[in-house]
Amino acid sequence: MNRLEKHLAPGKSVRYLCQDETRVGLKTLTGKVITASGVKPTVKVIWPRDNFWIYGAIEPKTCDHFLYEYPKLDGECFQQFLDWLSVQLGSDYAILQIDQAPAHTSSAIRWQEFIIQEFQPASAPELNPIERLWQLLKKPLKNQLFSSLQTLRVGVARRRHRIQEIFDQLTFEQVISVSSYNFILEALFYAASY
Repeated sequence: MNRLEKHLAPGKSVRYLCQDETRVGLKTLTGKVITASGVKPTVKVIWPRDNFWIYGAIEPKTCDHFLYEYPKLDGECFQQFLDWLSVQLGSDYAILQIDQAPAHTSSAIRWQEFIIQEFQPASAPELNPIERLWQLLKKPLKNQLFSSLQTLRVGVARRRHRIQEIFDQLTFEQVISVSSYNFILEALFYAASY
């Protein structure tokens, strides 16, 4: 990143972030259940489709992550996320890896000069490390029933957002194991040594 910092942002940090969104809702996520031999497992399921979206970005090099909840997936909410993310980054520059979803490619999006979009190839979610982070996030929610979105949102202590609580419980080792793709890290280390 030294070369980028020298040419793009002298005297400032340049961060590489991977961004995407995930839907979280009442429709039950089902997973494997352990039962006695010969006993067919049964899991209650809720079908209402009320949901909200978590917009997020993760930095594979440091495992820093930025999350914010929005009611839907669209260009307006994405713009709000970009504005919020720019405040979180402070004076740092960021290269933001994003997919080619309509919300990301809208001509109405106002990109700050210090956030540079890097579009990943179409239909290639496996290239974005945050996709595996979403899987890790949703794992504790499998086979759980929530009567309302508010019940899903509220954490065990009833003081904090449940989703944020799950993220706070993640260890550095867990996050780095799912987000630090070799091809990204090698490119970042190469840029830093150039």
